[in-house]
Amino acid sequence: MRQGRTKRLLFGSVAGIAGTIYGTIVVMATVTAGSLGGGTDAGRLAVVVGGTVLVLWIAHLYSHALAESLERRRRLDRAELGAVARRELAIPAAAVVPVAMLVLAALGFLREQTAVWLALGVGVGILAVQGARYAIVERLGRTGTLASIALNVFLGLVIVCLEALVAH
Repeated sequence: MRQGRTKRLLFGSVAGIAGTIYGTIVVMATVTAGSLGGGTDAGRLAVVVGGTVLVLWIAHLYSHALAESLERRRRLDRAELGAVARRELAIPAAAVVPVAMLVLAALGFLREQTAVWLALGVGVGILAVQGARYAIVERLGRTGTLASIALNVFLGLVIVCLEALVAH
C-alpha cells in the first residue's frame, strides 16, 4: 500500500494527470523566472515556488469545488470537498522534489545553479513520464509513445518559456 502511495506521489494518478502536468509547469516556470539573471537565492526561490504552487492549488480547489457545487445544485459536504482536494493534490505534489532541491542548495548541500538545473530536469522528467503514461493508456504503440512524450515535453517547455518571458 505504501509503495502505491509513493508511486502516485512521484508519478501522479490517472485522475491527477492534469494536476501533475499543471503543477510541474507552474514549478518550472517559477524556477525559470526566479533564476533568470543569475545570483539565485535558493532559499528565497524555494519559498516563492512553494508559495506560488500553494496559492494556485487553493485557487484550483476553490474553483473546482464551486463548479461541482453548481453541477450538483447544492453545497458540497466535507467528504466531497475532501475528494476535490485530494484530486487536486497533484498540483502541490509536483513541487515537492524541485523545492527539496532548492532547499538543499539553501542549506549548502548543492550549488544554487545545480539545484535550479536539477529542479528543471525533474520537471522535464515528470512531463516525459506523463506523456508516456498517456500513450500507454491510449495504447499508442512505440512511435505514438515517443511522439506523446516529445509533444508533452515540448508544449510544457514552450509554456515555461512564455511564462518566463511574461515574468521578465
